[in-house]
Amino acid sequence: MKASGEITSNIFPSLTYDDAPAAIEWLCRVFGFRQRLVVPGEDGTIVHSELSLGPGVIMVSSAKPEQDRVSRRGQRGNNFALSVRIDDPDAHYRQAKTAGAEIIRELRDEDFGARGYMAEDLEGYHWYFADYQPGAHWEV
Repeated sequence: MKASGEITSNIFPSLTYDDAPAAIEWLCRVFGFRQRLVVPGEDGTIVHSELSLGPGVIMVSSAKPEQDRVSRRGQRGNNFALSVRIDDPDAHYRQAKTAGAEIIRELRDEDFGARGYMAEDLEGYHWYFADYQPGAHWEV
């Protein structure tokens, strides 16, 4: 984030969890996200929230069946992973592993020049944390 509060990312994934309050706590404790905004709903649900890690921001909410927004918990397969650029993959890996993250791909040096690892969160989303900056080698 810039000093003025301007966000430097332009893509903001929105994730739906069966237990959004538990997911927010877990993402902050295990992966180091920071709560920016949490809008509670009825019966302990989360209408909207924003969490940040470095300049990146994700949104987390409770399931909204009327909008066809459901958790991926219980679904077979995985059609995407969230990639997060971090400065020190080794330290982040140790933090996540110590905090109980399920590591699904160990920390390693990739063929494309990155160093990173992949973990699964408490409801089955896959997260890739690495020092890789997508698009850094492209001209726009």
